[in-house]
Amino acid sequence: MQRPAPAPHSAATPWAAEGALPPLPELAARLAAATGRSQPEPVGGAPELHRAACGYWARRGLHTAPDQVFAGAGGQPLLLALLAASGGDVLLTRPSAAWYAPLARLAGRPTYHAPAPAPSGGVPDPFALLETVRRVRAEGGDPRVLVLAVADDPTGTVAPPELLHEVCEAAAAEDLLIISDETWRDTVHPTAADPPPTAGTGPPPRPGGAAPPEPADGPERPVTGWPGETVVVSPAEMVPDRVVVLTDLAGALTPPSWPAAIARLPASDRGAELHAGLLAALGAVRGELPAPVAAAALHALREPAPVRARTAAAARAYGAVGTAAYGRLTDLGVLSRPPRVGHHLYVDLAELRGPLAERGIADVVDLERHLTWRLGRPVPGGHRFGDAPDDLRVRLSTLPLLGADDEQRLATLAARDPLERPHVRAALTLLESAFSELAAD
Repeated sequence: MQRPAPAPHSAATPWAAEGALPPLPELAARLAAATGRSQPEPVGGAPELHRAACGYWARRGLHTAPDQVFAGAGGQPLLLALLAASGGDVLLTRPSAAWYAPLARLAGRPTYHAPAPAPSGGVPDPFALLETVRRVRAEGGDPRVLVLAVADDPTGTVAPPELLHEVCEAAAAEDLLIISDETWRDTVHPTAADPPPTAGTGPPPRPGGAAPPEPADGPERPVTGWPGETVVVSPAEMVPDRVVVLTDLAGALTPPSWPAAIARLPASDRGAELHAGLLAALGAVRGELPAPVAAAALHALREPAPVRARTAAAARAYGAVGTAAYGRLTDLGVLSRPPRVGHHLYVDLAELRGPLAERGIADVVDLERHLTWRLGRPVPGGHRFGDAPDDLRVRLSTLPLLGADDEQRLATLAARDPLERPHVRAALTLLESAFSELAAD
């Protein structure tokens, strides 16, 4: 029987291709209750939303003033406006999220890539970064912005704090503005040894033992599912005067069909200039949050118990299916970094180049086409994330492993052991079968 072709997709707009968890009923209720509003939200967000964002960041160790917050209708519009306002050439990690480079091109900014070190993605090797900056300047370029992700899409890894510190020092030495994409930081996976989190559980202590300050809007701290050995540290904790933190709420708090994102600007003259640029750019294109989405985002950012519980359950499920998929694929000779965050695996089939060539798969475009057909869902190749076409890498979303519809996905989140769900076992078997066919002699 012929398998139907998946819908066309672009790795630069992953949400529609990957699906999503169903929205929390109480968030949906707040969105529905605000549909009667006729007054548009202010560009950049209302003061109440700014205060909620300050509390969100305070619970993660980042003291934030309301005038540092800027909200917009999704991470892509905010990043586009930031790149337009900052000027200069843009430095990216290789690989990096597929939507960074197209937005830089749209803003008229040339892009250059510095490779990530072997253990993790999202943050470049500091020596490679310095070499790239010097080479670009020698060729007449003007690098001014570094976009990185401490909790990374596409690799599903978390950069170690010591590496991040070296990169921040290198960026400061070269006077680069850092845009830190922290969309996935709240989805760090618990390990098998971690007990299921409870509503009163908070994040681990900050490096050095300092506890995060209490938020302005309440004493409770969120459940994050962070394991003790995996700590997400923001560059804004290291070089606060040159870091913009960008968080798309679709990573952990709201459905992707409700576009909402927040940016934390530096408390400096540079931050004030960026705020003015964001206000001009997003004001010109009506880039403010829709009022119903703003109502839901406000409640999500306050992180009441149901929101914290959903975030923790999703992180636990992502970790369970991601670790299981990683184990099955590595047993077949498929290379990958162990997943630590989000619902992605970035796999490398270089060890299977011979068997792939026998099947007519010569490059990553062929590989993407084959796996997309075989799995019945988009499997974007590494060339979409900055890697070379002859590198046989693809990004796998593990979100479909949770279930084919809302009912199955909610059942997986509620299960004490997600791997015991029949639909999860079937999805893992399909994934393993597709790759074992490629690995067969």
